[in-house]
Amino acid sequence: QVQLVESGGRWVQAGGSLILGCAASGPTSVRTYAMGWFRQSPAEEREIVAAIRYTGSGWYVADSVKGRFAISRDNAQNMVYLQMNSLKPEDTAVYYCVADSWTDVVAGIPRFWGQGTQVTVSS
Repeated sequence: QVQLVESGGRWVQAGGSLILGCAASGPTSVRTYAMGWFRQSPAEEREIVAAIRYTGSGWYVADSVKGRFAISRDNAQNMVYLQMNSLKPEDTAVYYCVADSWTDVVAGIPRFWGQGTQVTVSS
């Protein structure tokens, strides 16, 4: 059973930066999964923010955060990170770490989800 635990969410002022982390545990196969971040706020539908292939050599970043957010992973530590810069109030959401095949992650249907971490950006 794959477990994902997010960390790093907190309150921050607009223009600030945060790094979210996600620790993955479970079968060794978790290292072969693509991983990613989704977010959801009360006013918006859930959306994919970023995804990264298990090799780390390919990734996707949503247009809404392109140029401000970056995703990376450390397979030796079973960690994935989301670097968030130039934060805006509209980035306020619960951020979820996910894992599965690349196809299912970018399609929005990953099997494995973390519990989420709250990011609040104030103006």
